[in-house]
Amino acid sequence: MAPEGASGGGADGWPGLPRVDGPCAVTIGVFDGVHRGHLRLIEALRERARSDGLRPTVVTFRNHPLSVLRPDFEPAYLCGVERRVELLCAAGAQVVEALDFTAETAAVPAADFVDALTARMGMRALVVGPDFALGRGREGDLAFLTEEGRRRGFSVDAVRPLEDGGQRIGSTRIRRALAAGDVAGAARLLGRGFELTGLVVRGHGRGGPLGFPTANLSADGSLAVPATGIYAAWARLGGPGRGRMMCAVSVGTNPTFDGTERTVEAFVLDFDGDLYGERLTLEFVRRLRDEERFDSAKALAEQVRRDVEDARCALGGGR
Repeated sequence: MAPEGASGGGADGWPGLPRVDGPCAVTIGVFDGVHRGHLRLIEALRERARSDGLRPTVVTFRNHPLSVLRPDFEPAYLCGVERRVELLCAAGAQVVEALDFTAETAAVPAADFVDALTARMGMRALVVGPDFALGRGREGDLAFLTEEGRRRGFSVDAVRPLEDGGQRIGSTRIRRALAAGDVAGAARLLGRGFELTGLVVRGHGRGGPLGFPTANLSADGSLAVPATGIYAAWARLGGPGRGRMMCAVSVGTNPTFDGTERTVEAFVLDFDGDLYGERLTLEFVRRLRDEERFDSAKALAEQVRRDVEDARCALGGGR
């Protein structure tokens, strides 16, 4: 992976686009979540690169362009930039450049974008979706890019979107599934379980007295979180050689204790240790039930006990 944030400088078009040893086959986009539709695009990129002797190269934006073009647009990202880069590399990209999309970026003419891609990356192939466009006012559509490719010596491949259930797979669709608590559906579209990563921080300490001490996750506020409810999930700690563990996760406000702040709390099954300060990743598998308010702490503890056993079964651990 080329260094993030490196800048080639100069006047050839795109501010912040680094120089890469080419020649390259290039694709450009946000790639939030690196879902199955994105993976189809990366596979097409790899095929073009392999057939033409090019380096498969991905240019991704750290932030969604609409967050600049429409300031009221605040997307809930499906994964952080670091994880996105990891997934793109795992999919076969040899070079991944993560850049900020700014107002300056939005004002660059399409021809200048093409100048930069050919001059700094030696672009010989551009692989994109059928709705792709770049440049000021989206002037660089497929017709424009195809003509530019004829003049400048690069090919343009438009990859048909991947569908699931007759509908296009996209990040917005996955966010809607998560907002409905359908983590299984989100996993089907992603091609893997939806993950949420953060540091374990101290909470109110209510779980311990109930017999179920929880790890309170502090995640980046820009990330998507599944709907309020109780979930079966896998927990994975940071660091090499550390496996995954079964857990029951509560996403909600703890209404039994008149809570108002939305939290993510995980009870890790069959674990006895201190997780404070650890980096924890939760991979959501199944929604078990809605969040409920109970008349007493005892009634809540009895339900949590059932939740733990339900989570164990959902994760294949039996009763």
